[in-house]
Amino acid sequence: MKFIVSSSQLLKQLQVLGGVINSNNTLPILDNFLFELSENQLKVSASDLETTMSSVVDVESDSEGSIAVSARLLLDTLKTFPDQPLTFKTEGDNTIEISSDQGKYDMAYFGGDEFPKAVSLPSPSQTVVPAHILGTAISKTIFAAGNDDLRPVMSGVFFQFSSQSLTFVATDAHKLVKYSRTDVTADQTAEFIMPKKPLNLLKGILGGSDSDVTIEYNDANAKFTFDNVVLVCRLIDGKYPNYEAVIPKENPNKLTVDRASFLNSVRRVSIFSSKTTHQIRLKMAGTELNISAEDLDFANKADERLSCDYQGDDMQIGFNSRFLSEMLNNLSSNEVLIEMSLPNRAGILTPIDGTDEGEKITMLVMPVMLNN
Repeated sequence: MKFIVSSSQLLKQLQVLGGVINSNNTLPILDNFLFELSENQLKVSASDLETTMSSVVDVESDSEGSIAVSARLLLDTLKTFPDQPLTFKTEGDNTIEISSDQGKYDMAYFGGDEFPKAVSLPSPSQTVVPAHILGTAISKTIFAAGNDDLRPVMSGVFFQFSSQSLTFVATDAHKLVKYSRTDVTADQTAEFIMPKKPLNLLKGILGGSDSDVTIEYNDANAKFTFDNVVLVCRLIDGKYPNYEAVIPKENPNKLTVDRASFLNSVRRVSIFSSKTTHQIRLKMAGTELNISAEDLDFANKADERLSCDYQGDDMQIGFNSRFLSEMLNNLSSNEVLIEMSLPNRAGILTPIDGTDEGEKITMLVMPVMLNN
């Protein structure tokens, strides 16, 4: 087996795939990249058994074969090369020789047949989504997904496809984000829960792509195909909670405020809040929004005033400043609308401007009890 490849092109693909590999694998073979060569194409794969990702690199070759090579060793080596052609050639004693302009490097390899095969999806359902839309949907929701191993269904993003719209939801029971698109639809209704790891991998590479992503799925697995990348992953098993039931419908108190100045105020004031609760207090009256926080243990307190447009009864409500900052940070609008009903009911954030045609974002944040 012998092929010639551009060092920078290979490195670029391997760095993306490297994100799949766990630092402590139970199977030693999973510390390797699988190289499958056929004519002028090299297919490189990485897997952690739950998620398998592969991409295709153009090479010069007239041979074929498959081997598994140490991922860490190869990545560390490739990072040090300027862009140049590298020649890979397998030797008889289970080593592969890499030749560069500077010299030669020998690495051990394993047989490609030891590497676990990616799951195949028999007769899957299929939906096509533009890469930039899927990338936006992931980045707008993934931050709100939970980390609780006891509730695995809430540690992923819920994909809900129908003939009217595509909806993506994430929640950790303190905050919830629902992102929907009516400009992209699916042929048939489907629901599944995607784990965070493959979504983070996709998020990293979808931004730079302007192609369409083909999503194929069945009850157990999903497969994403675009450009020269294929990602197959196991879905989270279980039923997603009924998120519509927790979104309050009647919210008579409406606060409209400049997003950037509100975010900066929340960040500043929260420095003075209690390190355990991160609680800040919003007090709305007329055209004034008062944001305050105090840490009684250290006698720290902060208080800021912002001009806003507020319609509703005068009220005070407490929020966890970290959740509020995360949400405001994930919106790109100039102004946000916060709708509230009572100090013990969730507040709803929506962007007023800056969304595309057919795009809708709803963010929900649970309040924290104020101690007067």
